[in-house]
Amino acid sequence: MFRTSPVVAEDEWHLDLKVEGHVAVLSLNRPDKLNAWSWESTRQLGARADQIRFDERVRAVVLRGEGRAFCAGIDLGMPEDRVTGRSPAEKARNYYEGIRWAHERFKVFAELPQPIVAAVQGYCLGFGFELVLMSDIRVAAEDAVFALPEAQVGVGIDAGGDLRLAHEAGAGWAKLLAFTGRRLDARTAERIGVVQQVTTTEDLLPTAMGIAQEIAANAPLAVQSIKRTVDGFTYRGFTEAMRFGAMSSSIEFVSDDMPAGYAAKAKKQPIVFEGK
Repeated sequence: MFRTSPVVAEDEWHLDLKVEGHVAVLSLNRPDKLNAWSWESTRQLGARADQIRFDERVRAVVLRGEGRAFCAGIDLGMPEDRVTGRSPAEKARNYYEGIRWAHERFKVFAELPQPIVAAVQGYCLGFGFELVLMSDIRVAAEDAVFALPEAQVGVGIDAGGDLRLAHEAGAGWAKLLAFTGRRLDARTAERIGVVQQVTTTEDLLPTAMGIAQEIAANAPLAVQSIKRTVDGFTYRGFTEAMRFGAMSSSIEFVSDDMPAGYAAKAKKQPIVFEGK
């Protein structure tokens, strides 16, 4: 069975939302955990996206993280019983549906009519990198570090980050980073087209807000039309690829390698994968 929380108290939101003029600022607000991501964060992302989507005030969005990291990836402390099954086959099926449920939330966010400008500092790893790649424009501080380390803990990349990276930087870069888990510094990310601008840490948010305000000053219907058109051309076949990715990843989630990989990562211990 797959479970998500139906109700969230005001102080339990993982993402803060405020509107400044015509710009919505969406902030990951778990700095004590380096903004680590969870199933509940995914549910809340969809809810926040719905709020933004129908707010006539909002013409652009700034996505940012509180604290010294944008997002260090998936919360390794998440309870494993969030996805269960009476057999390995049923558990794989439930993972497949859970991943598809997450994809639906990500789609609502990535396909917001309003352009999204991401402001990235510090660690931007795993799902954090995938979330940033859902944005339209990316600004990074000089200390930003990007990586897709999923293969190092025994799982595939199940939120579309590898596919989006292949579009932004080419299949070779996507495969190099995803196969190895190698880290990418801000300047290299800018050079290969993943990031559009690099700034100092102090200038990061003002720069991202400046871009968003520049967008917001233009005709909103025209801007939204441009986003739909560019994305419609760019991501042809993306929905089908994501569905295939969900099926592929669901098998990895019931492997022996995955729990061993997560446990070793949480304890900062080395691991030898057995491929089973």
